[in-house]
Amino acid sequence: MNPQPIISILNRYAEGFHPVVDFDAAKDKLLAMDFTASNEELTGDIIDDTKKFSIYVNEKLKTANARFGIGGYAENRTVYSRSALFGDTVSLKFGEGVSGAMEPRRLHLGVDIWGPVGTPVYAFMGGMVHSVGFNNHFGDYGATMILSHQIDTHSFYTLYGHISLKDIHKVESGKYVNRGEVIAHFGNAKENGNWPPHLHFQIIIDLELKEGDYPGVCRMGEKDFYLNNCPDPDLILQLKRYV
Repeated sequence: MNPQPIISILNRYAEGFHPVVDFDAAKDKLLAMDFTASNEELTGDIIDDTKKFSIYVNEKLKTANARFGIGGYAENRTVYSRSALFGDTVSLKFGEGVSGAMEPRRLHLGVDIWGPVGTPVYAFMGGMVHSVGFNNHFGDYGATMILSHQIDTHSFYTLYGHISLKDIHKVESGKYVNRGEVIAHFGNAKENGNWPPHLHFQIIIDLELKEGDYPGVCRMGEKDFYLNNCPDPDLILQLKRYV
């Protein structure tokens, strides 16, 4: 997998992309959020309890006077210990057919944007709804939308996880979306996989025939494949410069 053509194209057109969330660099602040083992504030007691986890995120944003929290790409996260979904049982979900004990999934493949329930999410460019799904497992995406895009004869996908159920109920595969159109909203815990409200945003080059779902976290032993297949979402978001 050679991600360079897509990376080059996204860099070329980046200035013309619509913001994925409402963020005004002149007045708004972003808070970098760390969910690795180095964050000793984030105890197992907080991670395992969605309400406590949400309070933790909200208090961090409030203290920093930040509109959104952001981060996570290629981050080796401890928070996935909260769900068996990221342990041995993942082989059953994605049909890998691997038997025996496996390394748990911990490497995050997208960027998370943390903020209030109902925060609107915009199409950064035109595209088509490839598929939607309700991945309703504890710790999963919950409501999920995948868009397909094409630039200069190159195609790729973007995934929007942890959105609201109403967003996936009102669209069908094949629907065209326009640049700047509101396509989703941050979902609540009952519809977003039992997480504090946020958007998981991910670029995918080869969707591998999946629909309404794609791994957003991988094992460290798989990182070369997945990081090549899922380049840094900040190529589109263009938000890292403000952290």
